[in-house]
Amino acid sequence: MPRNPLHDVAIVGVYNTPQARVLPDWTEPALVVDALRGGLANAGLTPQDVDGVALNSWVWRMSSREAAMLLGGNPCWTGSEFGVAGVLEAASAIATGQCHTAILAAAQCGEYTDHASTVSWTRPPNEFVECWGLYTAAEFALIAQRHMHKYGTPPEALAEVAAAIRMNGAHNPEAVFFGKEVIPEHVLKSRMVADPFHLLDCCITSEGGASLVMTTVERARDLDVTPVYILGGACDRQGMSYVTSPVWDKYGKVGSRAAGIAFETCGLQPKDVDTLELYDPFSFEVIRQLEAFGFVPEGEGGGYVLEGNVRIDGPTPVATNGGLLSFSHAGLAQLLQKPIAAVQQLRGDVPKELKVPEAKVAIASNGGAGALFDDVMLLGLEQP
Repeated sequence: MPRNPLHDVAIVGVYNTPQARVLPDWTEPALVVDALRGGLANAGLTPQDVDGVALNSWVWRMSSREAAMLLGGNPCWTGSEFGVAGVLEAASAIATGQCHTAILAAAQCGEYTDHASTVSWTRPPNEFVECWGLYTAAEFALIAQRHMHKYGTPPEALAEVAAAIRMNGAHNPEAVFFGKEVIPEHVLKSRMVADPFHLLDCCITSEGGASLVMTTVERARDLDVTPVYILGGACDRQGMSYVTSPVWDKYGKVGSRAAGIAFETCGLQPKDVDTLELYDPFSFEVIRQLEAFGFVPEGEGGGYVLEGNVRIDGPTPVATNGGLLSFSHAGLAQLLQKPIAAVQQLRGDVPKELKVPEAKVAIASNGGAGALFDDVMLLGLEQP
């Protein structure tokens, strides 16, 4: 197997700012600074050690170049992607010598003020959808409905996924919904939002920030941290989110190509993955990704999750920090929190109730069929 340049990059620091439904005592710039400081402290580094940065804030629209000023104004590489795609972009910059140490950060605070409507990012201002009242939950619901019609996937399967992930959040003190236990019956009895999605099938709205620090494997060896290595990754982008109709026959397998590349890059298979930090905007999206990424055959995801396989003690535990359904869903920080959760799980920096025993390989993803994209990456404790 040819060596991939990504294999010479390691994640050495991760951090989540406070997460809450509302953070009234915070501003986005303060969250950004806290995220930058927290990530660097977790890695044992200082701003002077950084020569690469990618940053986003949702309301203030802070940019990577502004973040470079916050870090001292030294010459550096700046990135434009976020989440899994941002990690892969920064890793590529490190692998090609454009920088040696990069920090990614994002924050969102103060966006959701009109509580009479769904949050702004669920209502795309596009002339082809806005006039019809179409919004994010309905886009993803169309994908779920087609799968249910084609394969007989029952609503109980979606409820099992939602309950499993929300129970992870109930045991995570850092989660917005910490302490709020949910069983499948609660999901099925919650109000309908967009058939087949009940309220508890849908991700939450919250505020917060996050950061992640990467460097070369050589530099990582000199730090007092447990490095997590990038094993592989790729992006699938099939169109503009919430503009093109989410037709199952065209977009139902989005992410399968990216997952295939990620596995091929390191010579692993789905059976080698210990923890799955899958993107969970809605419960069905987890079932779809299990199939698209090769963990179960197409059409069998519903039956698979009903057997308890995505619970924290199952063979494929999903969204172990509580995910978007319970941990947090803040701006673009929530995209970054998927690889962060993978790193925390591999390092063992999680509550004992959520620890996956002897976890060595993790998968993280962003996106979904309703959004017409899915980015995938594999992380591990051992360098390929």
